[in-house]
Amino acid sequence: MKPVAVVSFLVTLIAVTFAKDSRTFAVLRFNNEPGKFSTEGRMDPIVSPGAPAGHSHGVMGGHNFGLTVQGDQLLESNCTNAMIKNDKSNYWVPDLWFQSPRNSTFKKVPLFYMQVYYFFDATNDVIKPFPPGLKMVIGDSSKRTPPATGAIQLDPSRGAIQPVQWVCPANGDPNRYPVDSDGTRAGLQDPTDRGAGAGFPVINCDIAGAPLRQDIHFPSCYNPAAGIDDHKNNMVFPTPNGNKFDCPKGWTHLPHLFYEVYYDTTPFANEWTRDGQTQPYVLSNGDRTGYSSHGDMISGWDTITLQAIIDGCDAGNDGMDKCPRLIGGINTSDRCKIDSAVPNPRDEWLTALPGNNPLSGWGVGGV
Repeated sequence: MKPVAVVSFLVTLIAVTFAKDSRTFAVLRFNNEPGKFSTEGRMDPIVSPGAPAGHSHGVMGGHNFGLTVQGDQLLESNCTNAMIKNDKSNYWVPDLWFQSPRNSTFKKVPLFYMQVYYFFDATNDVIKPFPPGLKMVIGDSSKRTPPATGAIQLDPSRGAIQPVQWVCPANGDPNRYPVDSDGTRAGLQDPTDRGAGAGFPVINCDIAGAPLRQDIHFPSCYNPAAGIDDHKNNMVFPTPNGNKFDCPKGWTHLPHLFYEVYYDTTPFANEWTRDGQTQPYVLSNGDRTGYSSHGDMISGWDTITLQAIIDGCDAGNDGMDKCPRLIGGINTSDRCKIDSAVPNPRDEWLTALPGNNPLSGWGVGGV
């Protein structure tokens, strides 16, 4: 067999070997100070590089996060609060605020905890690690109108993608949304899950250890022609192909990220009266609906480490730190505090959201 043919055969063999017949996954967890992200403030090096962002975010991950992140800069971070030492990526979401019904002031809702699922979906493709410095954004910060459904919808062949959902564990299993809601004045119930829907629920989420949560799914098909910086065009969701999910020809199949972000809403339970129609939470961009929530990620992974996890780990909910033979080891305690370039005001209660974002949605601000 000629050398070129041998190489071609080996490449084909490897591709067949690592195409996946079933989903495997592992959950990435973080070490963080109770109630806090690694850093918070008006910073978004993807959407607003080099300048204060329009609204505040909570950020996890590598120490080199700042107003600007370029190339493989995160790989040089001197620490991370991710429990996998060789993951210096940054993961962030908009902050959540409580607006007092008594005087309309705002108080930031503490983080309960955040974790990131790494799904390695069944596919005919070969799943590869994120390119260093890859920038991804999912969700629409300007959205105030309801989606087509209260359910998660990730299939491009079935219409508009709905990647964000709010989940509300509650004693007694009450209605989380008004039964007749069309999404214009309150959120939309997920028809397949009573505990979840699009937009903020109108009840108190009171299950111990599982308060209000937002779920955010990221696309997993990367277009090398667009490059790592073009966050508007470099990623799409895979298309179902039988029982598998495949990327367009010429694109690279990456891990499917899924953020779970739990907020400690317990301190606010007695601060508002449930009427079954309204609720007091607002995102840092001024959104009263929750429809505009979104997630960002810049990869700071050591690619050899992540490829080994993709190919050889199915630790599931036990955690990625339980993967066998982890390259680089485990971070058991480093909280890796990151200084904020544009910190939120220190006052406990604020008369305006950071960035002076006006409220909008569900009858406010013309929406």
